[in-house]
Amino acid sequence: MLCHYDPEESAMFSTLLLEFNQEIAKITLNRPDKRNAINAQMIADLQTALDAIEKSHSRVVILTGAGKAFCAGMDLEMLSAIVKQSPAENQEDARRIAKLLRRIWSFPRPTIAAVNGAAYAGGCGIATLCDFTLAAPDAKFGYTEVKIGFLPAIVSVFLTRQIGDKRSRDLLLTGRIIDAQEAKEFGMVTSVVPGEQLVEHTQSLAADLIAASPSSLTRAKHLLTSAAAPAVDHDLERAILENARIRCTPDFKEGVASFLEKRKPVWQGKP
Repeated sequence: MLCHYDPEESAMFSTLLLEFNQEIAKITLNRPDKRNAINAQMIADLQTALDAIEKSHSRVVILTGAGKAFCAGMDLEMLSAIVKQSPAENQEDARRIAKLLRRIWSFPRPTIAAVNGAAYAGGCGIATLCDFTLAAPDAKFGYTEVKIGFLPAIVSVFLTRQIGDKRSRDLLLTGRIIDAQEAKEFGMVTSVVPGEQLVEHTQSLAADLIAASPSSLTRAKHLLTSAAAPAVDHDLERAILENARIRCTPDFKEGVASFLEKRKPVWQGKP
């Protein structure tokens, strides 16, 4: 079993668990009562945890979720707060999300997502931006933002590069949920493994990575990301602005309100 590297430092995280076992670091999103939904504190905790891992002797990172979900997207309370934010606050908030997803995408150590359940919106981004994404058969994936008047702007920067334009349009424009097998066919998931073997397969993959040359892995990851980084950063700046702008629209406010009130939205925006 993995054990905390430092009880005092681990205690600083209120939304996740950070554990180390020899050369493996494990992050567990730990808000099971909220289906591990993302809030501002989780974003900050993930950044701090990744900083700690990069300073450690860990060679592989495993990321998973506590309970029955991996990460169900943005927290309802965070959604409610966004509606009341100023344009400047929305832009800064969007930038924090973009910074986190880019950090995961370019992290210098190999990353493995063990997806044990629902991975929606930003949670889908966290899961599929890892180098390897292992999923249980009943795991679900999707970018549902359009259904609440939001815009999957930031994730689109990575998704189009990962699965191509046509498949990205399918997911981002419909907001539909797909199962683990279809996600694998799309190129978002590396392997679909039996749920009861998810931990075993994840550990086995981690062992294979640890057996490889650490300098080779680091250089390979740098090679894979460095060439694309300038274009990614350019596109992220545009996506941050679009993400912030749509938060000020009537449709976003109506979408959030209808979602919280569990009713059908009455859209006011124009095509």
